Parts: sequence; structure tokens; C-alpha cells
Amino acid sequence: MSEIPGDLKFLKSHEWTRVDGDGKVTVGISDHAQSLLGDLVYVELPNVGDRIEAGNACAVIESVKAASDIYAPVTGTVVEVNTALNDKPETINEDAYGDGWIFTLQIEEPEQLNDLLDPDAYAELLEEDDH
Repeated sequence: MSEIPGDLKFLKSHEWTRVDGDGKVTVGISDHAQSLLGDLVYVELPNVGDRIEAGNACAVIESVKAASDIYAPVTGTVVEVNTALNDKPETINEDAYGDGWIFTLQIEEPEQLNDLLDPDAYAELLEEDDH
């Protein structure tokens, strides 16, 4: 299993969130999730300006195996999407915690970040899944 960056928070459904400052957060999927999905072939991004609620599906990634919804970790408005994924969805496979980010939100309720898993809790969740 790859190293889990210490500055991220996670949903149990394997999305990660990085707090960028200025009330913004960047969202992607974990390295574990991309390895389960396999080679990604398509990413359906949300639209800039969309308001999405925490826990709601807001994007879709498709691999050769399956399609998977991406859930918003917090409520907010989409301010940026990673359009490079339109041409190179496999960037998520190659760099899930870096260039493979999916979208950025202007967060409405920062306290929602407290409900997410820290890296240690996420690592424990993965260990439980392996048993």
C-alpha cells in the first residue's frame, strides 16, 4: 500500500480532501481506490459553479472494470475542475494524491472537515477491509 499523505482527510468511500486555505479544499480519490478500480478510462467532472452537498455524488470515474461515483466530502461550490483528466484519466492511476486531483470546492461549512477520517483512521479502515 502506498504512503498516505498526512495532510489529507478521507471519506470511508475513499475520497480524499486537502485543505488549501482561503476556504477551499481539493478533492480526489485515494491510491487504494484507484488500484481497486484499475485502469481509468473516463472521468465525468462536475461543473464549475455547481453547489454540491456533503455525501452526494458529484462526479463519476470509469475504469475498464466499473464506473464509480465520487462523493463530496463537504458542502460547497465547485470553483475548479481538473480538465486535464478529460484527456488523461490515467493521471489518477499514476498520481492519485497529486496531479490526479479531481475538483476544488469553496467550502461552506468548515466544521464538516471534523467528520472526515484522518490518515491513521483511514489506514485502519483499509486494514479492516483487507481482512
